[in-house]
Amino acid sequence: MSDATLSSAASALQPVLFVPHGAGPCFFMDWSPAGTWNEMAAFLRGVSATLPARPRAIVLVSGHWLAPGFSVTGSARPGLIYDYSGFPAHTYQLDYPAPGAPELAEQIAALIENAGLRSGIEAERGFDHGVFIPLKVMFPEAEIPVVQLSLRQDLDPAAHIAAGAALAALRAQGVLIIGSGMSFHNMRGYGDARYTAPSQAFDDWLTQAVEAAPQQRNAALSAWSQAPFAHHCHPAGHEEHLLPLMVAAGAAGQDRGRKVYSQQVMKTQLSAFRFG
Repeated sequence: MSDATLSSAASALQPVLFVPHGAGPCFFMDWSPAGTWNEMAAFLRGVSATLPARPRAIVLVSGHWLAPGFSVTGSARPGLIYDYSGFPAHTYQLDYPAPGAPELAEQIAALIENAGLRSGIEAERGFDHGVFIPLKVMFPEAEIPVVQLSLRQDLDPAAHIAAGAALAALRAQGVLIIGSGMSFHNMRGYGDARYTAPSQAFDDWLTQAVEAAPQQRNAALSAWSQAPFAHHCHPAGHEEHLLPLMVAAGAAGQDRGRKVYSQQVMKTQLSAFRFG
């Protein structure tokens, strides 16, 4: 699929997603206890069937790329970054040969700049595991062009909502915008029953925020650190796995959000959300 196709006739309006990407390459290895990630994997595998049409391209923002401004991958053939450690050898041989979309990357950078936000293109950067692990489950054929968008390293939630809003028009061009992170991400909390109730309380608050009217939603998400147990679930200064949700909320525009997956995994509540 060429970049020219991306600017062709209008296609079905794509939704916006915030999905959990699991723990490292968890979907492609044995885990103890067995089946820990099965429900999450089943949710991810089922996403494509819920879309109005096959996406012309995917823009994915991962919790594993922070940059001074909002950077985008510009390579036509991005490689992979195995940015996890301590996993079985075969997980460093996983592939995901999806093409990039350099013209779309330029369009994204321009849209973000036009919104008054700093942006740039990284011509050599590949996809980190926050991109290729969930996409390998969701779209295993690896044929849809993908552009990765970074987070901004200051982790300002309002700026990420604004960046998402700058990209909202891409949805009408058949571009699927995905935030890839985790609704709970405190490494000390996984597997610890003391974090079960706090993660559930935060998840309840997050669901109410996402499902609110757009203006109230964005105001609540901008002030997420005031939520119950916010920093138990996302330690201060390390909230990068939550920020992709802010980009997704901004890209949603006036579309309401809803929870589309939720499960207790490793004694913590994890959820996914969809807008539109």
